[in-house]
Amino acid sequence: MAPGEKIKAQIKKNLPVTGPQAPTIKELMRWYCLNTNTHGCRRIVVSRGRLRRLLWILFTLTAVALIFWQCALLVLSFYTVSVSIKVHFQKLYFPAVTICNINPYKYSAVKDLLSDLEQETRGALKTLFGFSEITSRKRRDAESWHSSWEGMRPKFINSVPLLFFSEDETGKVARDFFTGRKRRVSGTIIHKASDIMHFQQSKQVVGFKLCSNDTSDCATYTFSSGVNAIQEWYKLHYMNIMAQVPLEKKINMSYSAEELLVTCFFDGVSCDTRNFTLFHHPMHGNCYTFNSQVNDTVLSTSLGGSEYGLQVILYINEEEYNPFLVSSTGAKVIVHQQDEYPLIEDVGTEIETAMATSIGMHLTESSKLSEPYSQCTEDGKDVPITNIYNTSYSLQICLHSCFQTKMVEKCGCAQYSQPLPKGANYCNYQQHPNWMYCYYKLQQAFVREELGCQAVCREACSFKEWTLTTSLAQWPSEVSEKWLLSVLSWDQGQQMKKKLNKTDLAKLLIFYKDLNHRSVMENPDNTIPNLLSNFGGQLGLWLSCSVVCVIEIFEVFFIDSLSIITRRQWQKAKEWWARRQPPSCPEAPPIPQGQDNPALNIDEDPPTFMSALSLPPAPRTQVPGTPPPRYNTLRLEKAFSNQLTDTQVPDEC
Repeated sequence: MAPGEKIKAQIKKNLPVTGPQAPTIKELMRWYCLNTNTHGCRRIVVSRGRLRRLLWILFTLTAVALIFWQCALLVLSFYTVSVSIKVHFQKLYFPAVTICNINPYKYSAVKDLLSDLEQETRGALKTLFGFSEITSRKRRDAESWHSSWEGMRPKFINSVPLLFFSEDETGKVARDFFTGRKRRVSGTIIHKASDIMHFQQSKQVVGFKLCSNDTSDCATYTFSSGVNAIQEWYKLHYMNIMAQVPLEKKINMSYSAEELLVTCFFDGVSCDTRNFTLFHHPMHGNCYTFNSQVNDTVLSTSLGGSEYGLQVILYINEEEYNPFLVSSTGAKVIVHQQDEYPLIEDVGTEIETAMATSIGMHLTESSKLSEPYSQCTEDGKDVPITNIYNTSYSLQICLHSCFQTKMVEKCGCAQYSQPLPKGANYCNYQQHPNWMYCYYKLQQAFVREELGCQAVCREACSFKEWTLTTSLAQWPSEVSEKWLLSVLSWDQGQQMKKKLNKTDLAKLLIFYKDLNHRSVMENPDNTIPNLLSNFGGQLGLWLSCSVVCVIEIFEVFFIDSLSIITRRQWQKAKEWWARRQPPSCPEAPPIPQGQDNPALNIDEDPPTFMSALSLPPAPRTQVPGTPPPRYNTLRLEKAFSNQLTDTQVPDEC
């Protein structure tokens, strides 16, 4: 090593250490506050007076807290969305339109299958209204009740007993429809009526009793109206009977396309039954879908307005209606996507007879952001529910599939109004005698969200929705009724053998109001660059800091502080280890000679004058002082050989 480098190293060894290599955290913090670009930290050190330092400490800590608070809000609001609505004017594809008759099967075709059920239903109605006419009597003998059932061996009443509760019969006591005798009702009583609005408190309650397989657990479902009770009781037995009929036979018993559709126009061009596709619904029979994307072709409309939409005249044929299954006349229509299952019972729109129903449409296309912005699903593949409909995913499809799956798991059979899961059969008395009790219990659990379907099923991220505006007009008018019905009867003469009546017909018009559709899209409010920019703005606003300052803070407060703590712990460990070692034999200390300084090595070059001043003196040595000069020894030498006369010094005597 060069002599100069040795001197510098020796000087650095004896000077105080500051900066990241400071021996204590206090010295490190002081050095950081004096050298950082963060103004608040520097003012803590250089300010004079305790009050000023305390204020600057308070200001700095407040600024740091505000930065953390604002940054936390930025992080929490990172996964927020903004909604943008765009309106497009362009040629629109026409949706799929599914039309069903409210009455699923022709009464003449199913009358033989339902004859026993209808006979018992008529007997129950006779008993109910016969009893209501003499409600003022205190007692009614069993023979008068039994007279309504003479010559009958009711099997439906026995399997699901109909019960009657009057105002003077309190508690769990009811009167049997068949025998007329009072019987004690075991199990729970569930009143299936709305608790929101009651115009008149009912004095008479009708219900039916359902039990489990071992008849140990029973429940009685009561209705404030006898009409609701009879229809619900009839519907349960109707589903049980129709579940055992093959699909081909049910299609033949329902309405054909030629019977249902009388006339058809689309976009100003005539159409016929070939433009409709058969779709069989368990509770609505044969339905027909227009523009169902046959051969991968989707029709579009050129202009808005009723003249450029779908116009059909439907033959309802009220004479073929089942009097106990349906109580209204008309048809149901639903607008949906081509790959979507038509949920007639959920969102179907009813069409009246002897009326022209105009349905104007507005298309809205919605798109939501998936996780982590929301819990929606793109295609339903990440939802642990099997789609039994084999169509595109929707929330309603998932809920119905979940309920049907739970029905098969807990009851051993499938509910009739929904599609069959793979390997399952519809419920019927022969294989599942008490499936009704299981179905009602499961339905109550589903409504109370105890099955977990509402928690598992999620909304679809993207979907199309048609907003419908319905208007009605009397059709046909009185002045045109005669000739219009005559012409339609002549057109349908091959299919019908009777003259048409206006109560058997319904006119339907479905069209776009205008050729514009709205797109509702969700967009993320924040991005990573925006988040970093906001962080930088907060740091600059409150502490006049930058990203480099953040790196510096991380280095000083974490790396350097940890290094100091580690060094101190290492020194303590070394001292503890040295104390555990046995003491060695003492040796005589060397006697310093001359001006030896233990701070310097003998092998090194001597220090300079300035550096030597900063060195400590040698122990037990006395630095010699410099004696004053002897002025009498000073002599003046002649600078020149021939000195001038005025500068000559006289000789001493």
